[in-house]
Amino acid sequence: MELGDSILVNRFGQGLTPIDPLVEKFASLDIFQKRKMLNDVLFLTLQSRPQEGDNEAAIIESRLKPTFTPCVLLRKGMAHHHLQKIIDLPESELNKAFLLFLNLFKIAYKRRFDLERGSLSKWWYWDLSDDTTVKNLFKKIIP
Repeated sequence: MELGDSILVNRFGQGLTPIDPLVEKFASLDIFQKRKMLNDVLFLTLQSRPQEGDNEAAIIESRLKPTFTPCVLLRKGMAHHHLQKIIDLPESELNKAFLLFLNLFKIAYKRRFDLERGSLSKWWYWDLSDDTTVKNLFKKIIP
């Protein structure tokens, strides 16, 4: 995932960015890029350590019907192999999967953000509402 996209996802997790720009970007990708983006968001989600109850909350927050295939699979649990099955769904299901993963990420991320806020070694838990912080990230990571 490119740094700009990672910042955007983490800003979403902090409640600073609406979901719409992420959904629009995802919709513009081809199927291979969509699967990569889903894998990247899944990585960020797992890094935030989701808990079992987060799956139901993510379904509610996503406003998807609980009977949609990605929701049914997420209800099976948070094990990586269950989550990977969601990424491997047909293309027609990937937009729903992305919404679901973003909401799962946000729920898990908020919990970790409260614990790790300002961690010197983890920029994704810094205050990304500060434009100077974001600009400095680009300077440090992309010389």
